[in-house]
Amino acid sequence: MEIVEISVEQMLKLLARPEGHFLDFKAIEVAPGKLTRSLSAFTNSDGGDLYVGIDESDGVFSWRGFSDAEDANGHIQAFEDVSPFGEDISGEFLQVDGYTGLVLHVNARKSRFVRKATSGDVYKRLSAQNLPVRSDEALQALRRQKGLESFEDETLSIPLSEITNSLPVLEYLMEAVPSAEPEIYLRGQYLIHGDRPSVAAALLFAENPQAALPKRCGVKIYRYASDEMSRDRLVQDPVTVEGHLYSQVYSAVAETVELISKAAVLDEDGLRTVRYPQETLHEIITNAVLHRDYSVTDDIHVRIYETRVEVESPGRLPGHITSANILNERLSRNPNIVRHLNRFPDPPNKDVGEGLDTAFESMRKLNLREPEVVERDHSVLVVIRHESLASPAQQVVEYLETNPQIRNEQARKLTGLNSESKMKKTFEALIQADEIEHVPGTSGRGHAYRRKRT
Repeated sequence: MEIVEISVEQMLKLLARPEGHFLDFKAIEVAPGKLTRSLSAFTNSDGGDLYVGIDESDGVFSWRGFSDAEDANGHIQAFEDVSPFGEDISGEFLQVDGYTGLVLHVNARKSRFVRKATSGDVYKRLSAQNLPVRSDEALQALRRQKGLESFEDETLSIPLSEITNSLPVLEYLMEAVPSAEPEIYLRGQYLIHGDRPSVAAALLFAENPQAALPKRCGVKIYRYASDEMSRDRLVQDPVTVEGHLYSQVYSAVAETVELISKAAVLDEDGLRTVRYPQETLHEIITNAVLHRDYSVTDDIHVRIYETRVEVESPGRLPGHITSANILNERLSRNPNIVRHLNRFPDPPNKDVGEGLDTAFESMRKLNLREPEVVERDHSVLVVIRHESLASPAQQVVEYLETNPQIRNEQARKLTGLNSESKMKKTFEALIQADEIEHVPGTSGRGHAYRRKRT
């Protein structure tokens, strides 16, 4: 394992950090088996860093590492039992000139598997605590979060005819398997267990799955007359989109596009509309419907503000997926839903695993910022902002390449800056850089700027 030299300044910054959800300090005397609780907790949660060789006294941390790397062999072997190095964990030794010993630093990443401490117990990280996961319900919830089990496989106490004799299943089979009988097909696909349909079967093929899964499979769309979520700023009552998932995706996208088209922003030049790539809206809403956690009692929420759209879906990201690797890694929480929805005519998820890539690329083509993916405690939020990739200064200069002049209010619309004073500071910086100049004869509300003339 590599030995890395760090400076005294780097060491002091490390020791000044408080322990928390992503950080744990331990002394070398702590038994390796006990330390594996932290690694189990980190890998089963959001990842984190464990440092072995840090003492604590009255809330103050100090450096006291292993005398040599061999002394940590027992720790390394115990950590290997949690997860082999190179899979979910990696390690290194840290040393500081003038300070005692080597500190073992182990970085644990969010795992797609349920990882156990050497005692055989499972832990999750909550703030600075390692909490045991003991009940069957809690273990099942953890396995579902990691994509090892899925709520879509649970069965529902509704008549089979709600699925086998529905219009959606008949339309689906006419395209996908024209010769198949509904019940025979669905049993062959393990969407029926005994005399009960699965959750996936109801979501895909029931004409009204919301009756069997109330408050778990709808989409609510809101439009606000501001950039803040406030009940008194709602333009109208929220729109509720229901139905089987195929129709739900297309209806939700259509309703969202329609409401955005009505969301005109009032500025000094009058009303203007803010437009987003329809591909981005389609792919992000589709992604929410496909990958949300249907065991959570909540709907998908689409919120339309003046300069952004938010799509919030119930449940955290599955398995090892994080907001940082979501474009590069693949893991489906609901594989049956994903596979069968793709077999409908004109499927909403045409390119399996490529939906978010398309959403991001569509924004870049319009020179807009990429969507932001935020994982919350019980949901995933995707924020689609109407903001340019270029800096405000760059946008002003590029605008003046093809236009004779620009005013403050025009520049605010162009750049997305809402503050007149911030825009003025951008103009002043460009004047100092000899990029632009004040247009002679303009003043007051007509005050304008143009490219610097030589």
